[in-house]
Amino acid sequence: MSVSVIIKWGGQEYSISSLSEEDTVMDLKQSIKSLTGVLPERQKLLGLKVKEDEVKLGSLKLKPNTKIMMMGTREESLEEVLAPPPENDDVVNDFDIEEEVIEVENREENLAKIARRVKDYKVEEMNPPREGKGLLVLDVDYTLFDHKSCAETGQELMRPYLHEFLTSAYEDYDIVIWSATSMKWIDAKMKVKPLGVIWGKYGEFYNRKNTIMFDDIGRNFLMNPQNGLKAHLNREKDRELYKLAQYLKEIAKLEDFSGLNHKHWERYLSKRQHH
Repeated sequence: MSVSVIIKWGGQEYSISSLSEEDTVMDLKQSIKSLTGVLPERQKLLGLKVKEDEVKLGSLKLKPNTKIMMMGTREESLEEVLAPPPENDDVVNDFDIEEEVIEVENREENLAKIARRVKDYKVEEMNPPREGKGLLVLDVDYTLFDHKSCAETGQELMRPYLHEFLTSAYEDYDIVIWSATSMKWIDAKMKVKPLGVIWGKYGEFYNRKNTIMFDDIGRNFLMNPQNGLKAHLNREKDRELYKLAQYLKEIAKLEDFSGLNHKHWERYLSKRQHH
């Protein structure tokens, strides 16, 4: 017997009717990927009370045209974007090759793209910039929300201490949520989030000296490696946002972040707390 569902995502609805009861949740996710471009590992299907992708759809007793809300962002796999040898993946993502990073950051055609985006792109402001505040740029997937958890609602997807983290951070920083795939660009094989777009639009308030960006994918910092901090989600005991709030509070005392190495933020925080 066929299974028909309607996937709600990004303000649109996608009808899927090509699956059978013998197909699995993973088969459903693959069908969703073909329609939306969101990778299966990036998909969170709200309302499906299953923990394993191998579960057959027939066992879920879905009614015809059941509507399922999907959370997730289009994200090319690391292999497709960087295609490094497996043993070099961490090296590339963490930018140990300084010369390559500098070259990408200052490449003329990339600076020209930023200039065009500064001119054309419209930022959706919820609140105006505040004088004297730093800038905190946040990703959503796996930085603020755990999209691989077994949660069924947006509330349950939140990482622990999220409200406390945002409340504390807002005391010292203006906050930008940057998770739109359309804004990740440089060329076909190297997609990043260039902070120069924000600095170009709000140069009176923000620059490389007072900006920090959290993301779970290191390559998104490639244009601005000195400003990036890679988030790591630990499902066993996730206290990272609690500690990051403390780190942000410590560095907010500085006039210039450019001398910091955010890769060693925990070491920096430990030293400050023991002084």
